[in-house]
Amino acid sequence: MEKHIYSPYRVCPLGAHVDHQHGLVTGFAFDKGVDLWYTVRQDSQVRLTSGTFAGNVQFDLQEADELKQGNWGDYARGAAYALKKRFALKHGIEGRLQGSLPIGGLSSSAAVLVAYVMALAEANGILLAKMEVVRIASQAEREYVGLNNGILDQASIVLGEKDSLLFLDTDSSEYRIIPQPSHMLPFELGIFFSGLTRSLVSSDYNLRVNECKTAAWNMLAYMNQPLKKLQDTYLRAIPKQTFELTRYRMPERFARRAEHFYSEYHRVRQGVTAWETGNLKRFGELCFESCESSIHNYECGSPELIAIYEIMRQTPGIYGGRFSGAGFKGACIALIDPEQKEKIQEQVTREYLARFPEYAQSFAIYFCKTDHGARFITDESSDTTARS
Repeated sequence: MEKHIYSPYRVCPLGAHVDHQHGLVTGFAFDKGVDLWYTVRQDSQVRLTSGTFAGNVQFDLQEADELKQGNWGDYARGAAYALKKRFALKHGIEGRLQGSLPIGGLSSSAAVLVAYVMALAEANGILLAKMEVVRIASQAEREYVGLNNGILDQASIVLGEKDSLLFLDTDSSEYRIIPQPSHMLPFELGIFFSGLTRSLVSSDYNLRVNECKTAAWNMLAYMNQPLKKLQDTYLRAIPKQTFELTRYRMPERFARRAEHFYSEYHRVRQGVTAWETGNLKRFGELCFESCESSIHNYECGSPELIAIYEIMRQTPGIYGGRFSGAGFKGACIALIDPEQKEKIQEQVTREYLARFPEYAQSFAIYFCKTDHGARFITDESSDTTARS
């Protein structure tokens, strides 16, 4: 019998670039994502096709872990790699994968990994709690795919609930699902694709992670504190007071990375309060402030993304927004007034293409709504989430 998993994409309105430093983050799952249809095999073969990527993928779960192949099959291999660290996998799957938005910056790789983890676990009779799915998929991305991220992406994809904000402490893994207050202004999510694609593994993402850790290492050294291995060092473990005492002693680039972390921590706290009280305008302002810090302190963002951000700030009907994902090419996201979608689309498109006419064929805007997290689809007729 064919089974179907829907794994949504995610956006992070506040909590940019801090999950790998064990910071506070927020997230939404939304109504576009990845569909995986599969049947359970009686042998240990995994065979996959895709409507999104070229070529077929085939490997055997019983064989030694393969080296990365450098293609879309690495995500299935990564999911198997992380699961096999915990469980015996005897049954493979025969499946086909389809994504609904052909753009970067929405954690499509994490959505794919979550789908594979859920499918391979189900095929082998393994029951996983939601947070186990999060951790296994995150381990696959870090150790196999090679992206040194935290758990923000996977947590938003797995734990997200419709019309609710995920508030997650990536240090303790404690989280809250905060429903949208009834008196809050209505909103949808705007996805503004620059026209550029990007891979985080080949971007400066991992470099920024190491810079954050080096900033923490500097602070510990200046305060004559014991040093851990760099990979075990995180800004979350260093009080902000220590940063204030040492910020002018360390190289400026490291001080800026730490400044982003501590200011983003404060913004997330403020944003959660704004959300809980129904103050969407303040929540949006904080998203814009987050993007400013991403540009000037974290130093990410291509000229194209920065242009979209600047246009969004001047566009009526956009409450707030920032770079999506790590801010290397990809997309910007925004919380928008649904009543002004047409005007927003017209103004942002006109002003962006006036600056970058070369992207006339690839620039795109999508409007989406929040949604529940990754799940098995049991009633195809009533759930058409990812098929438009």
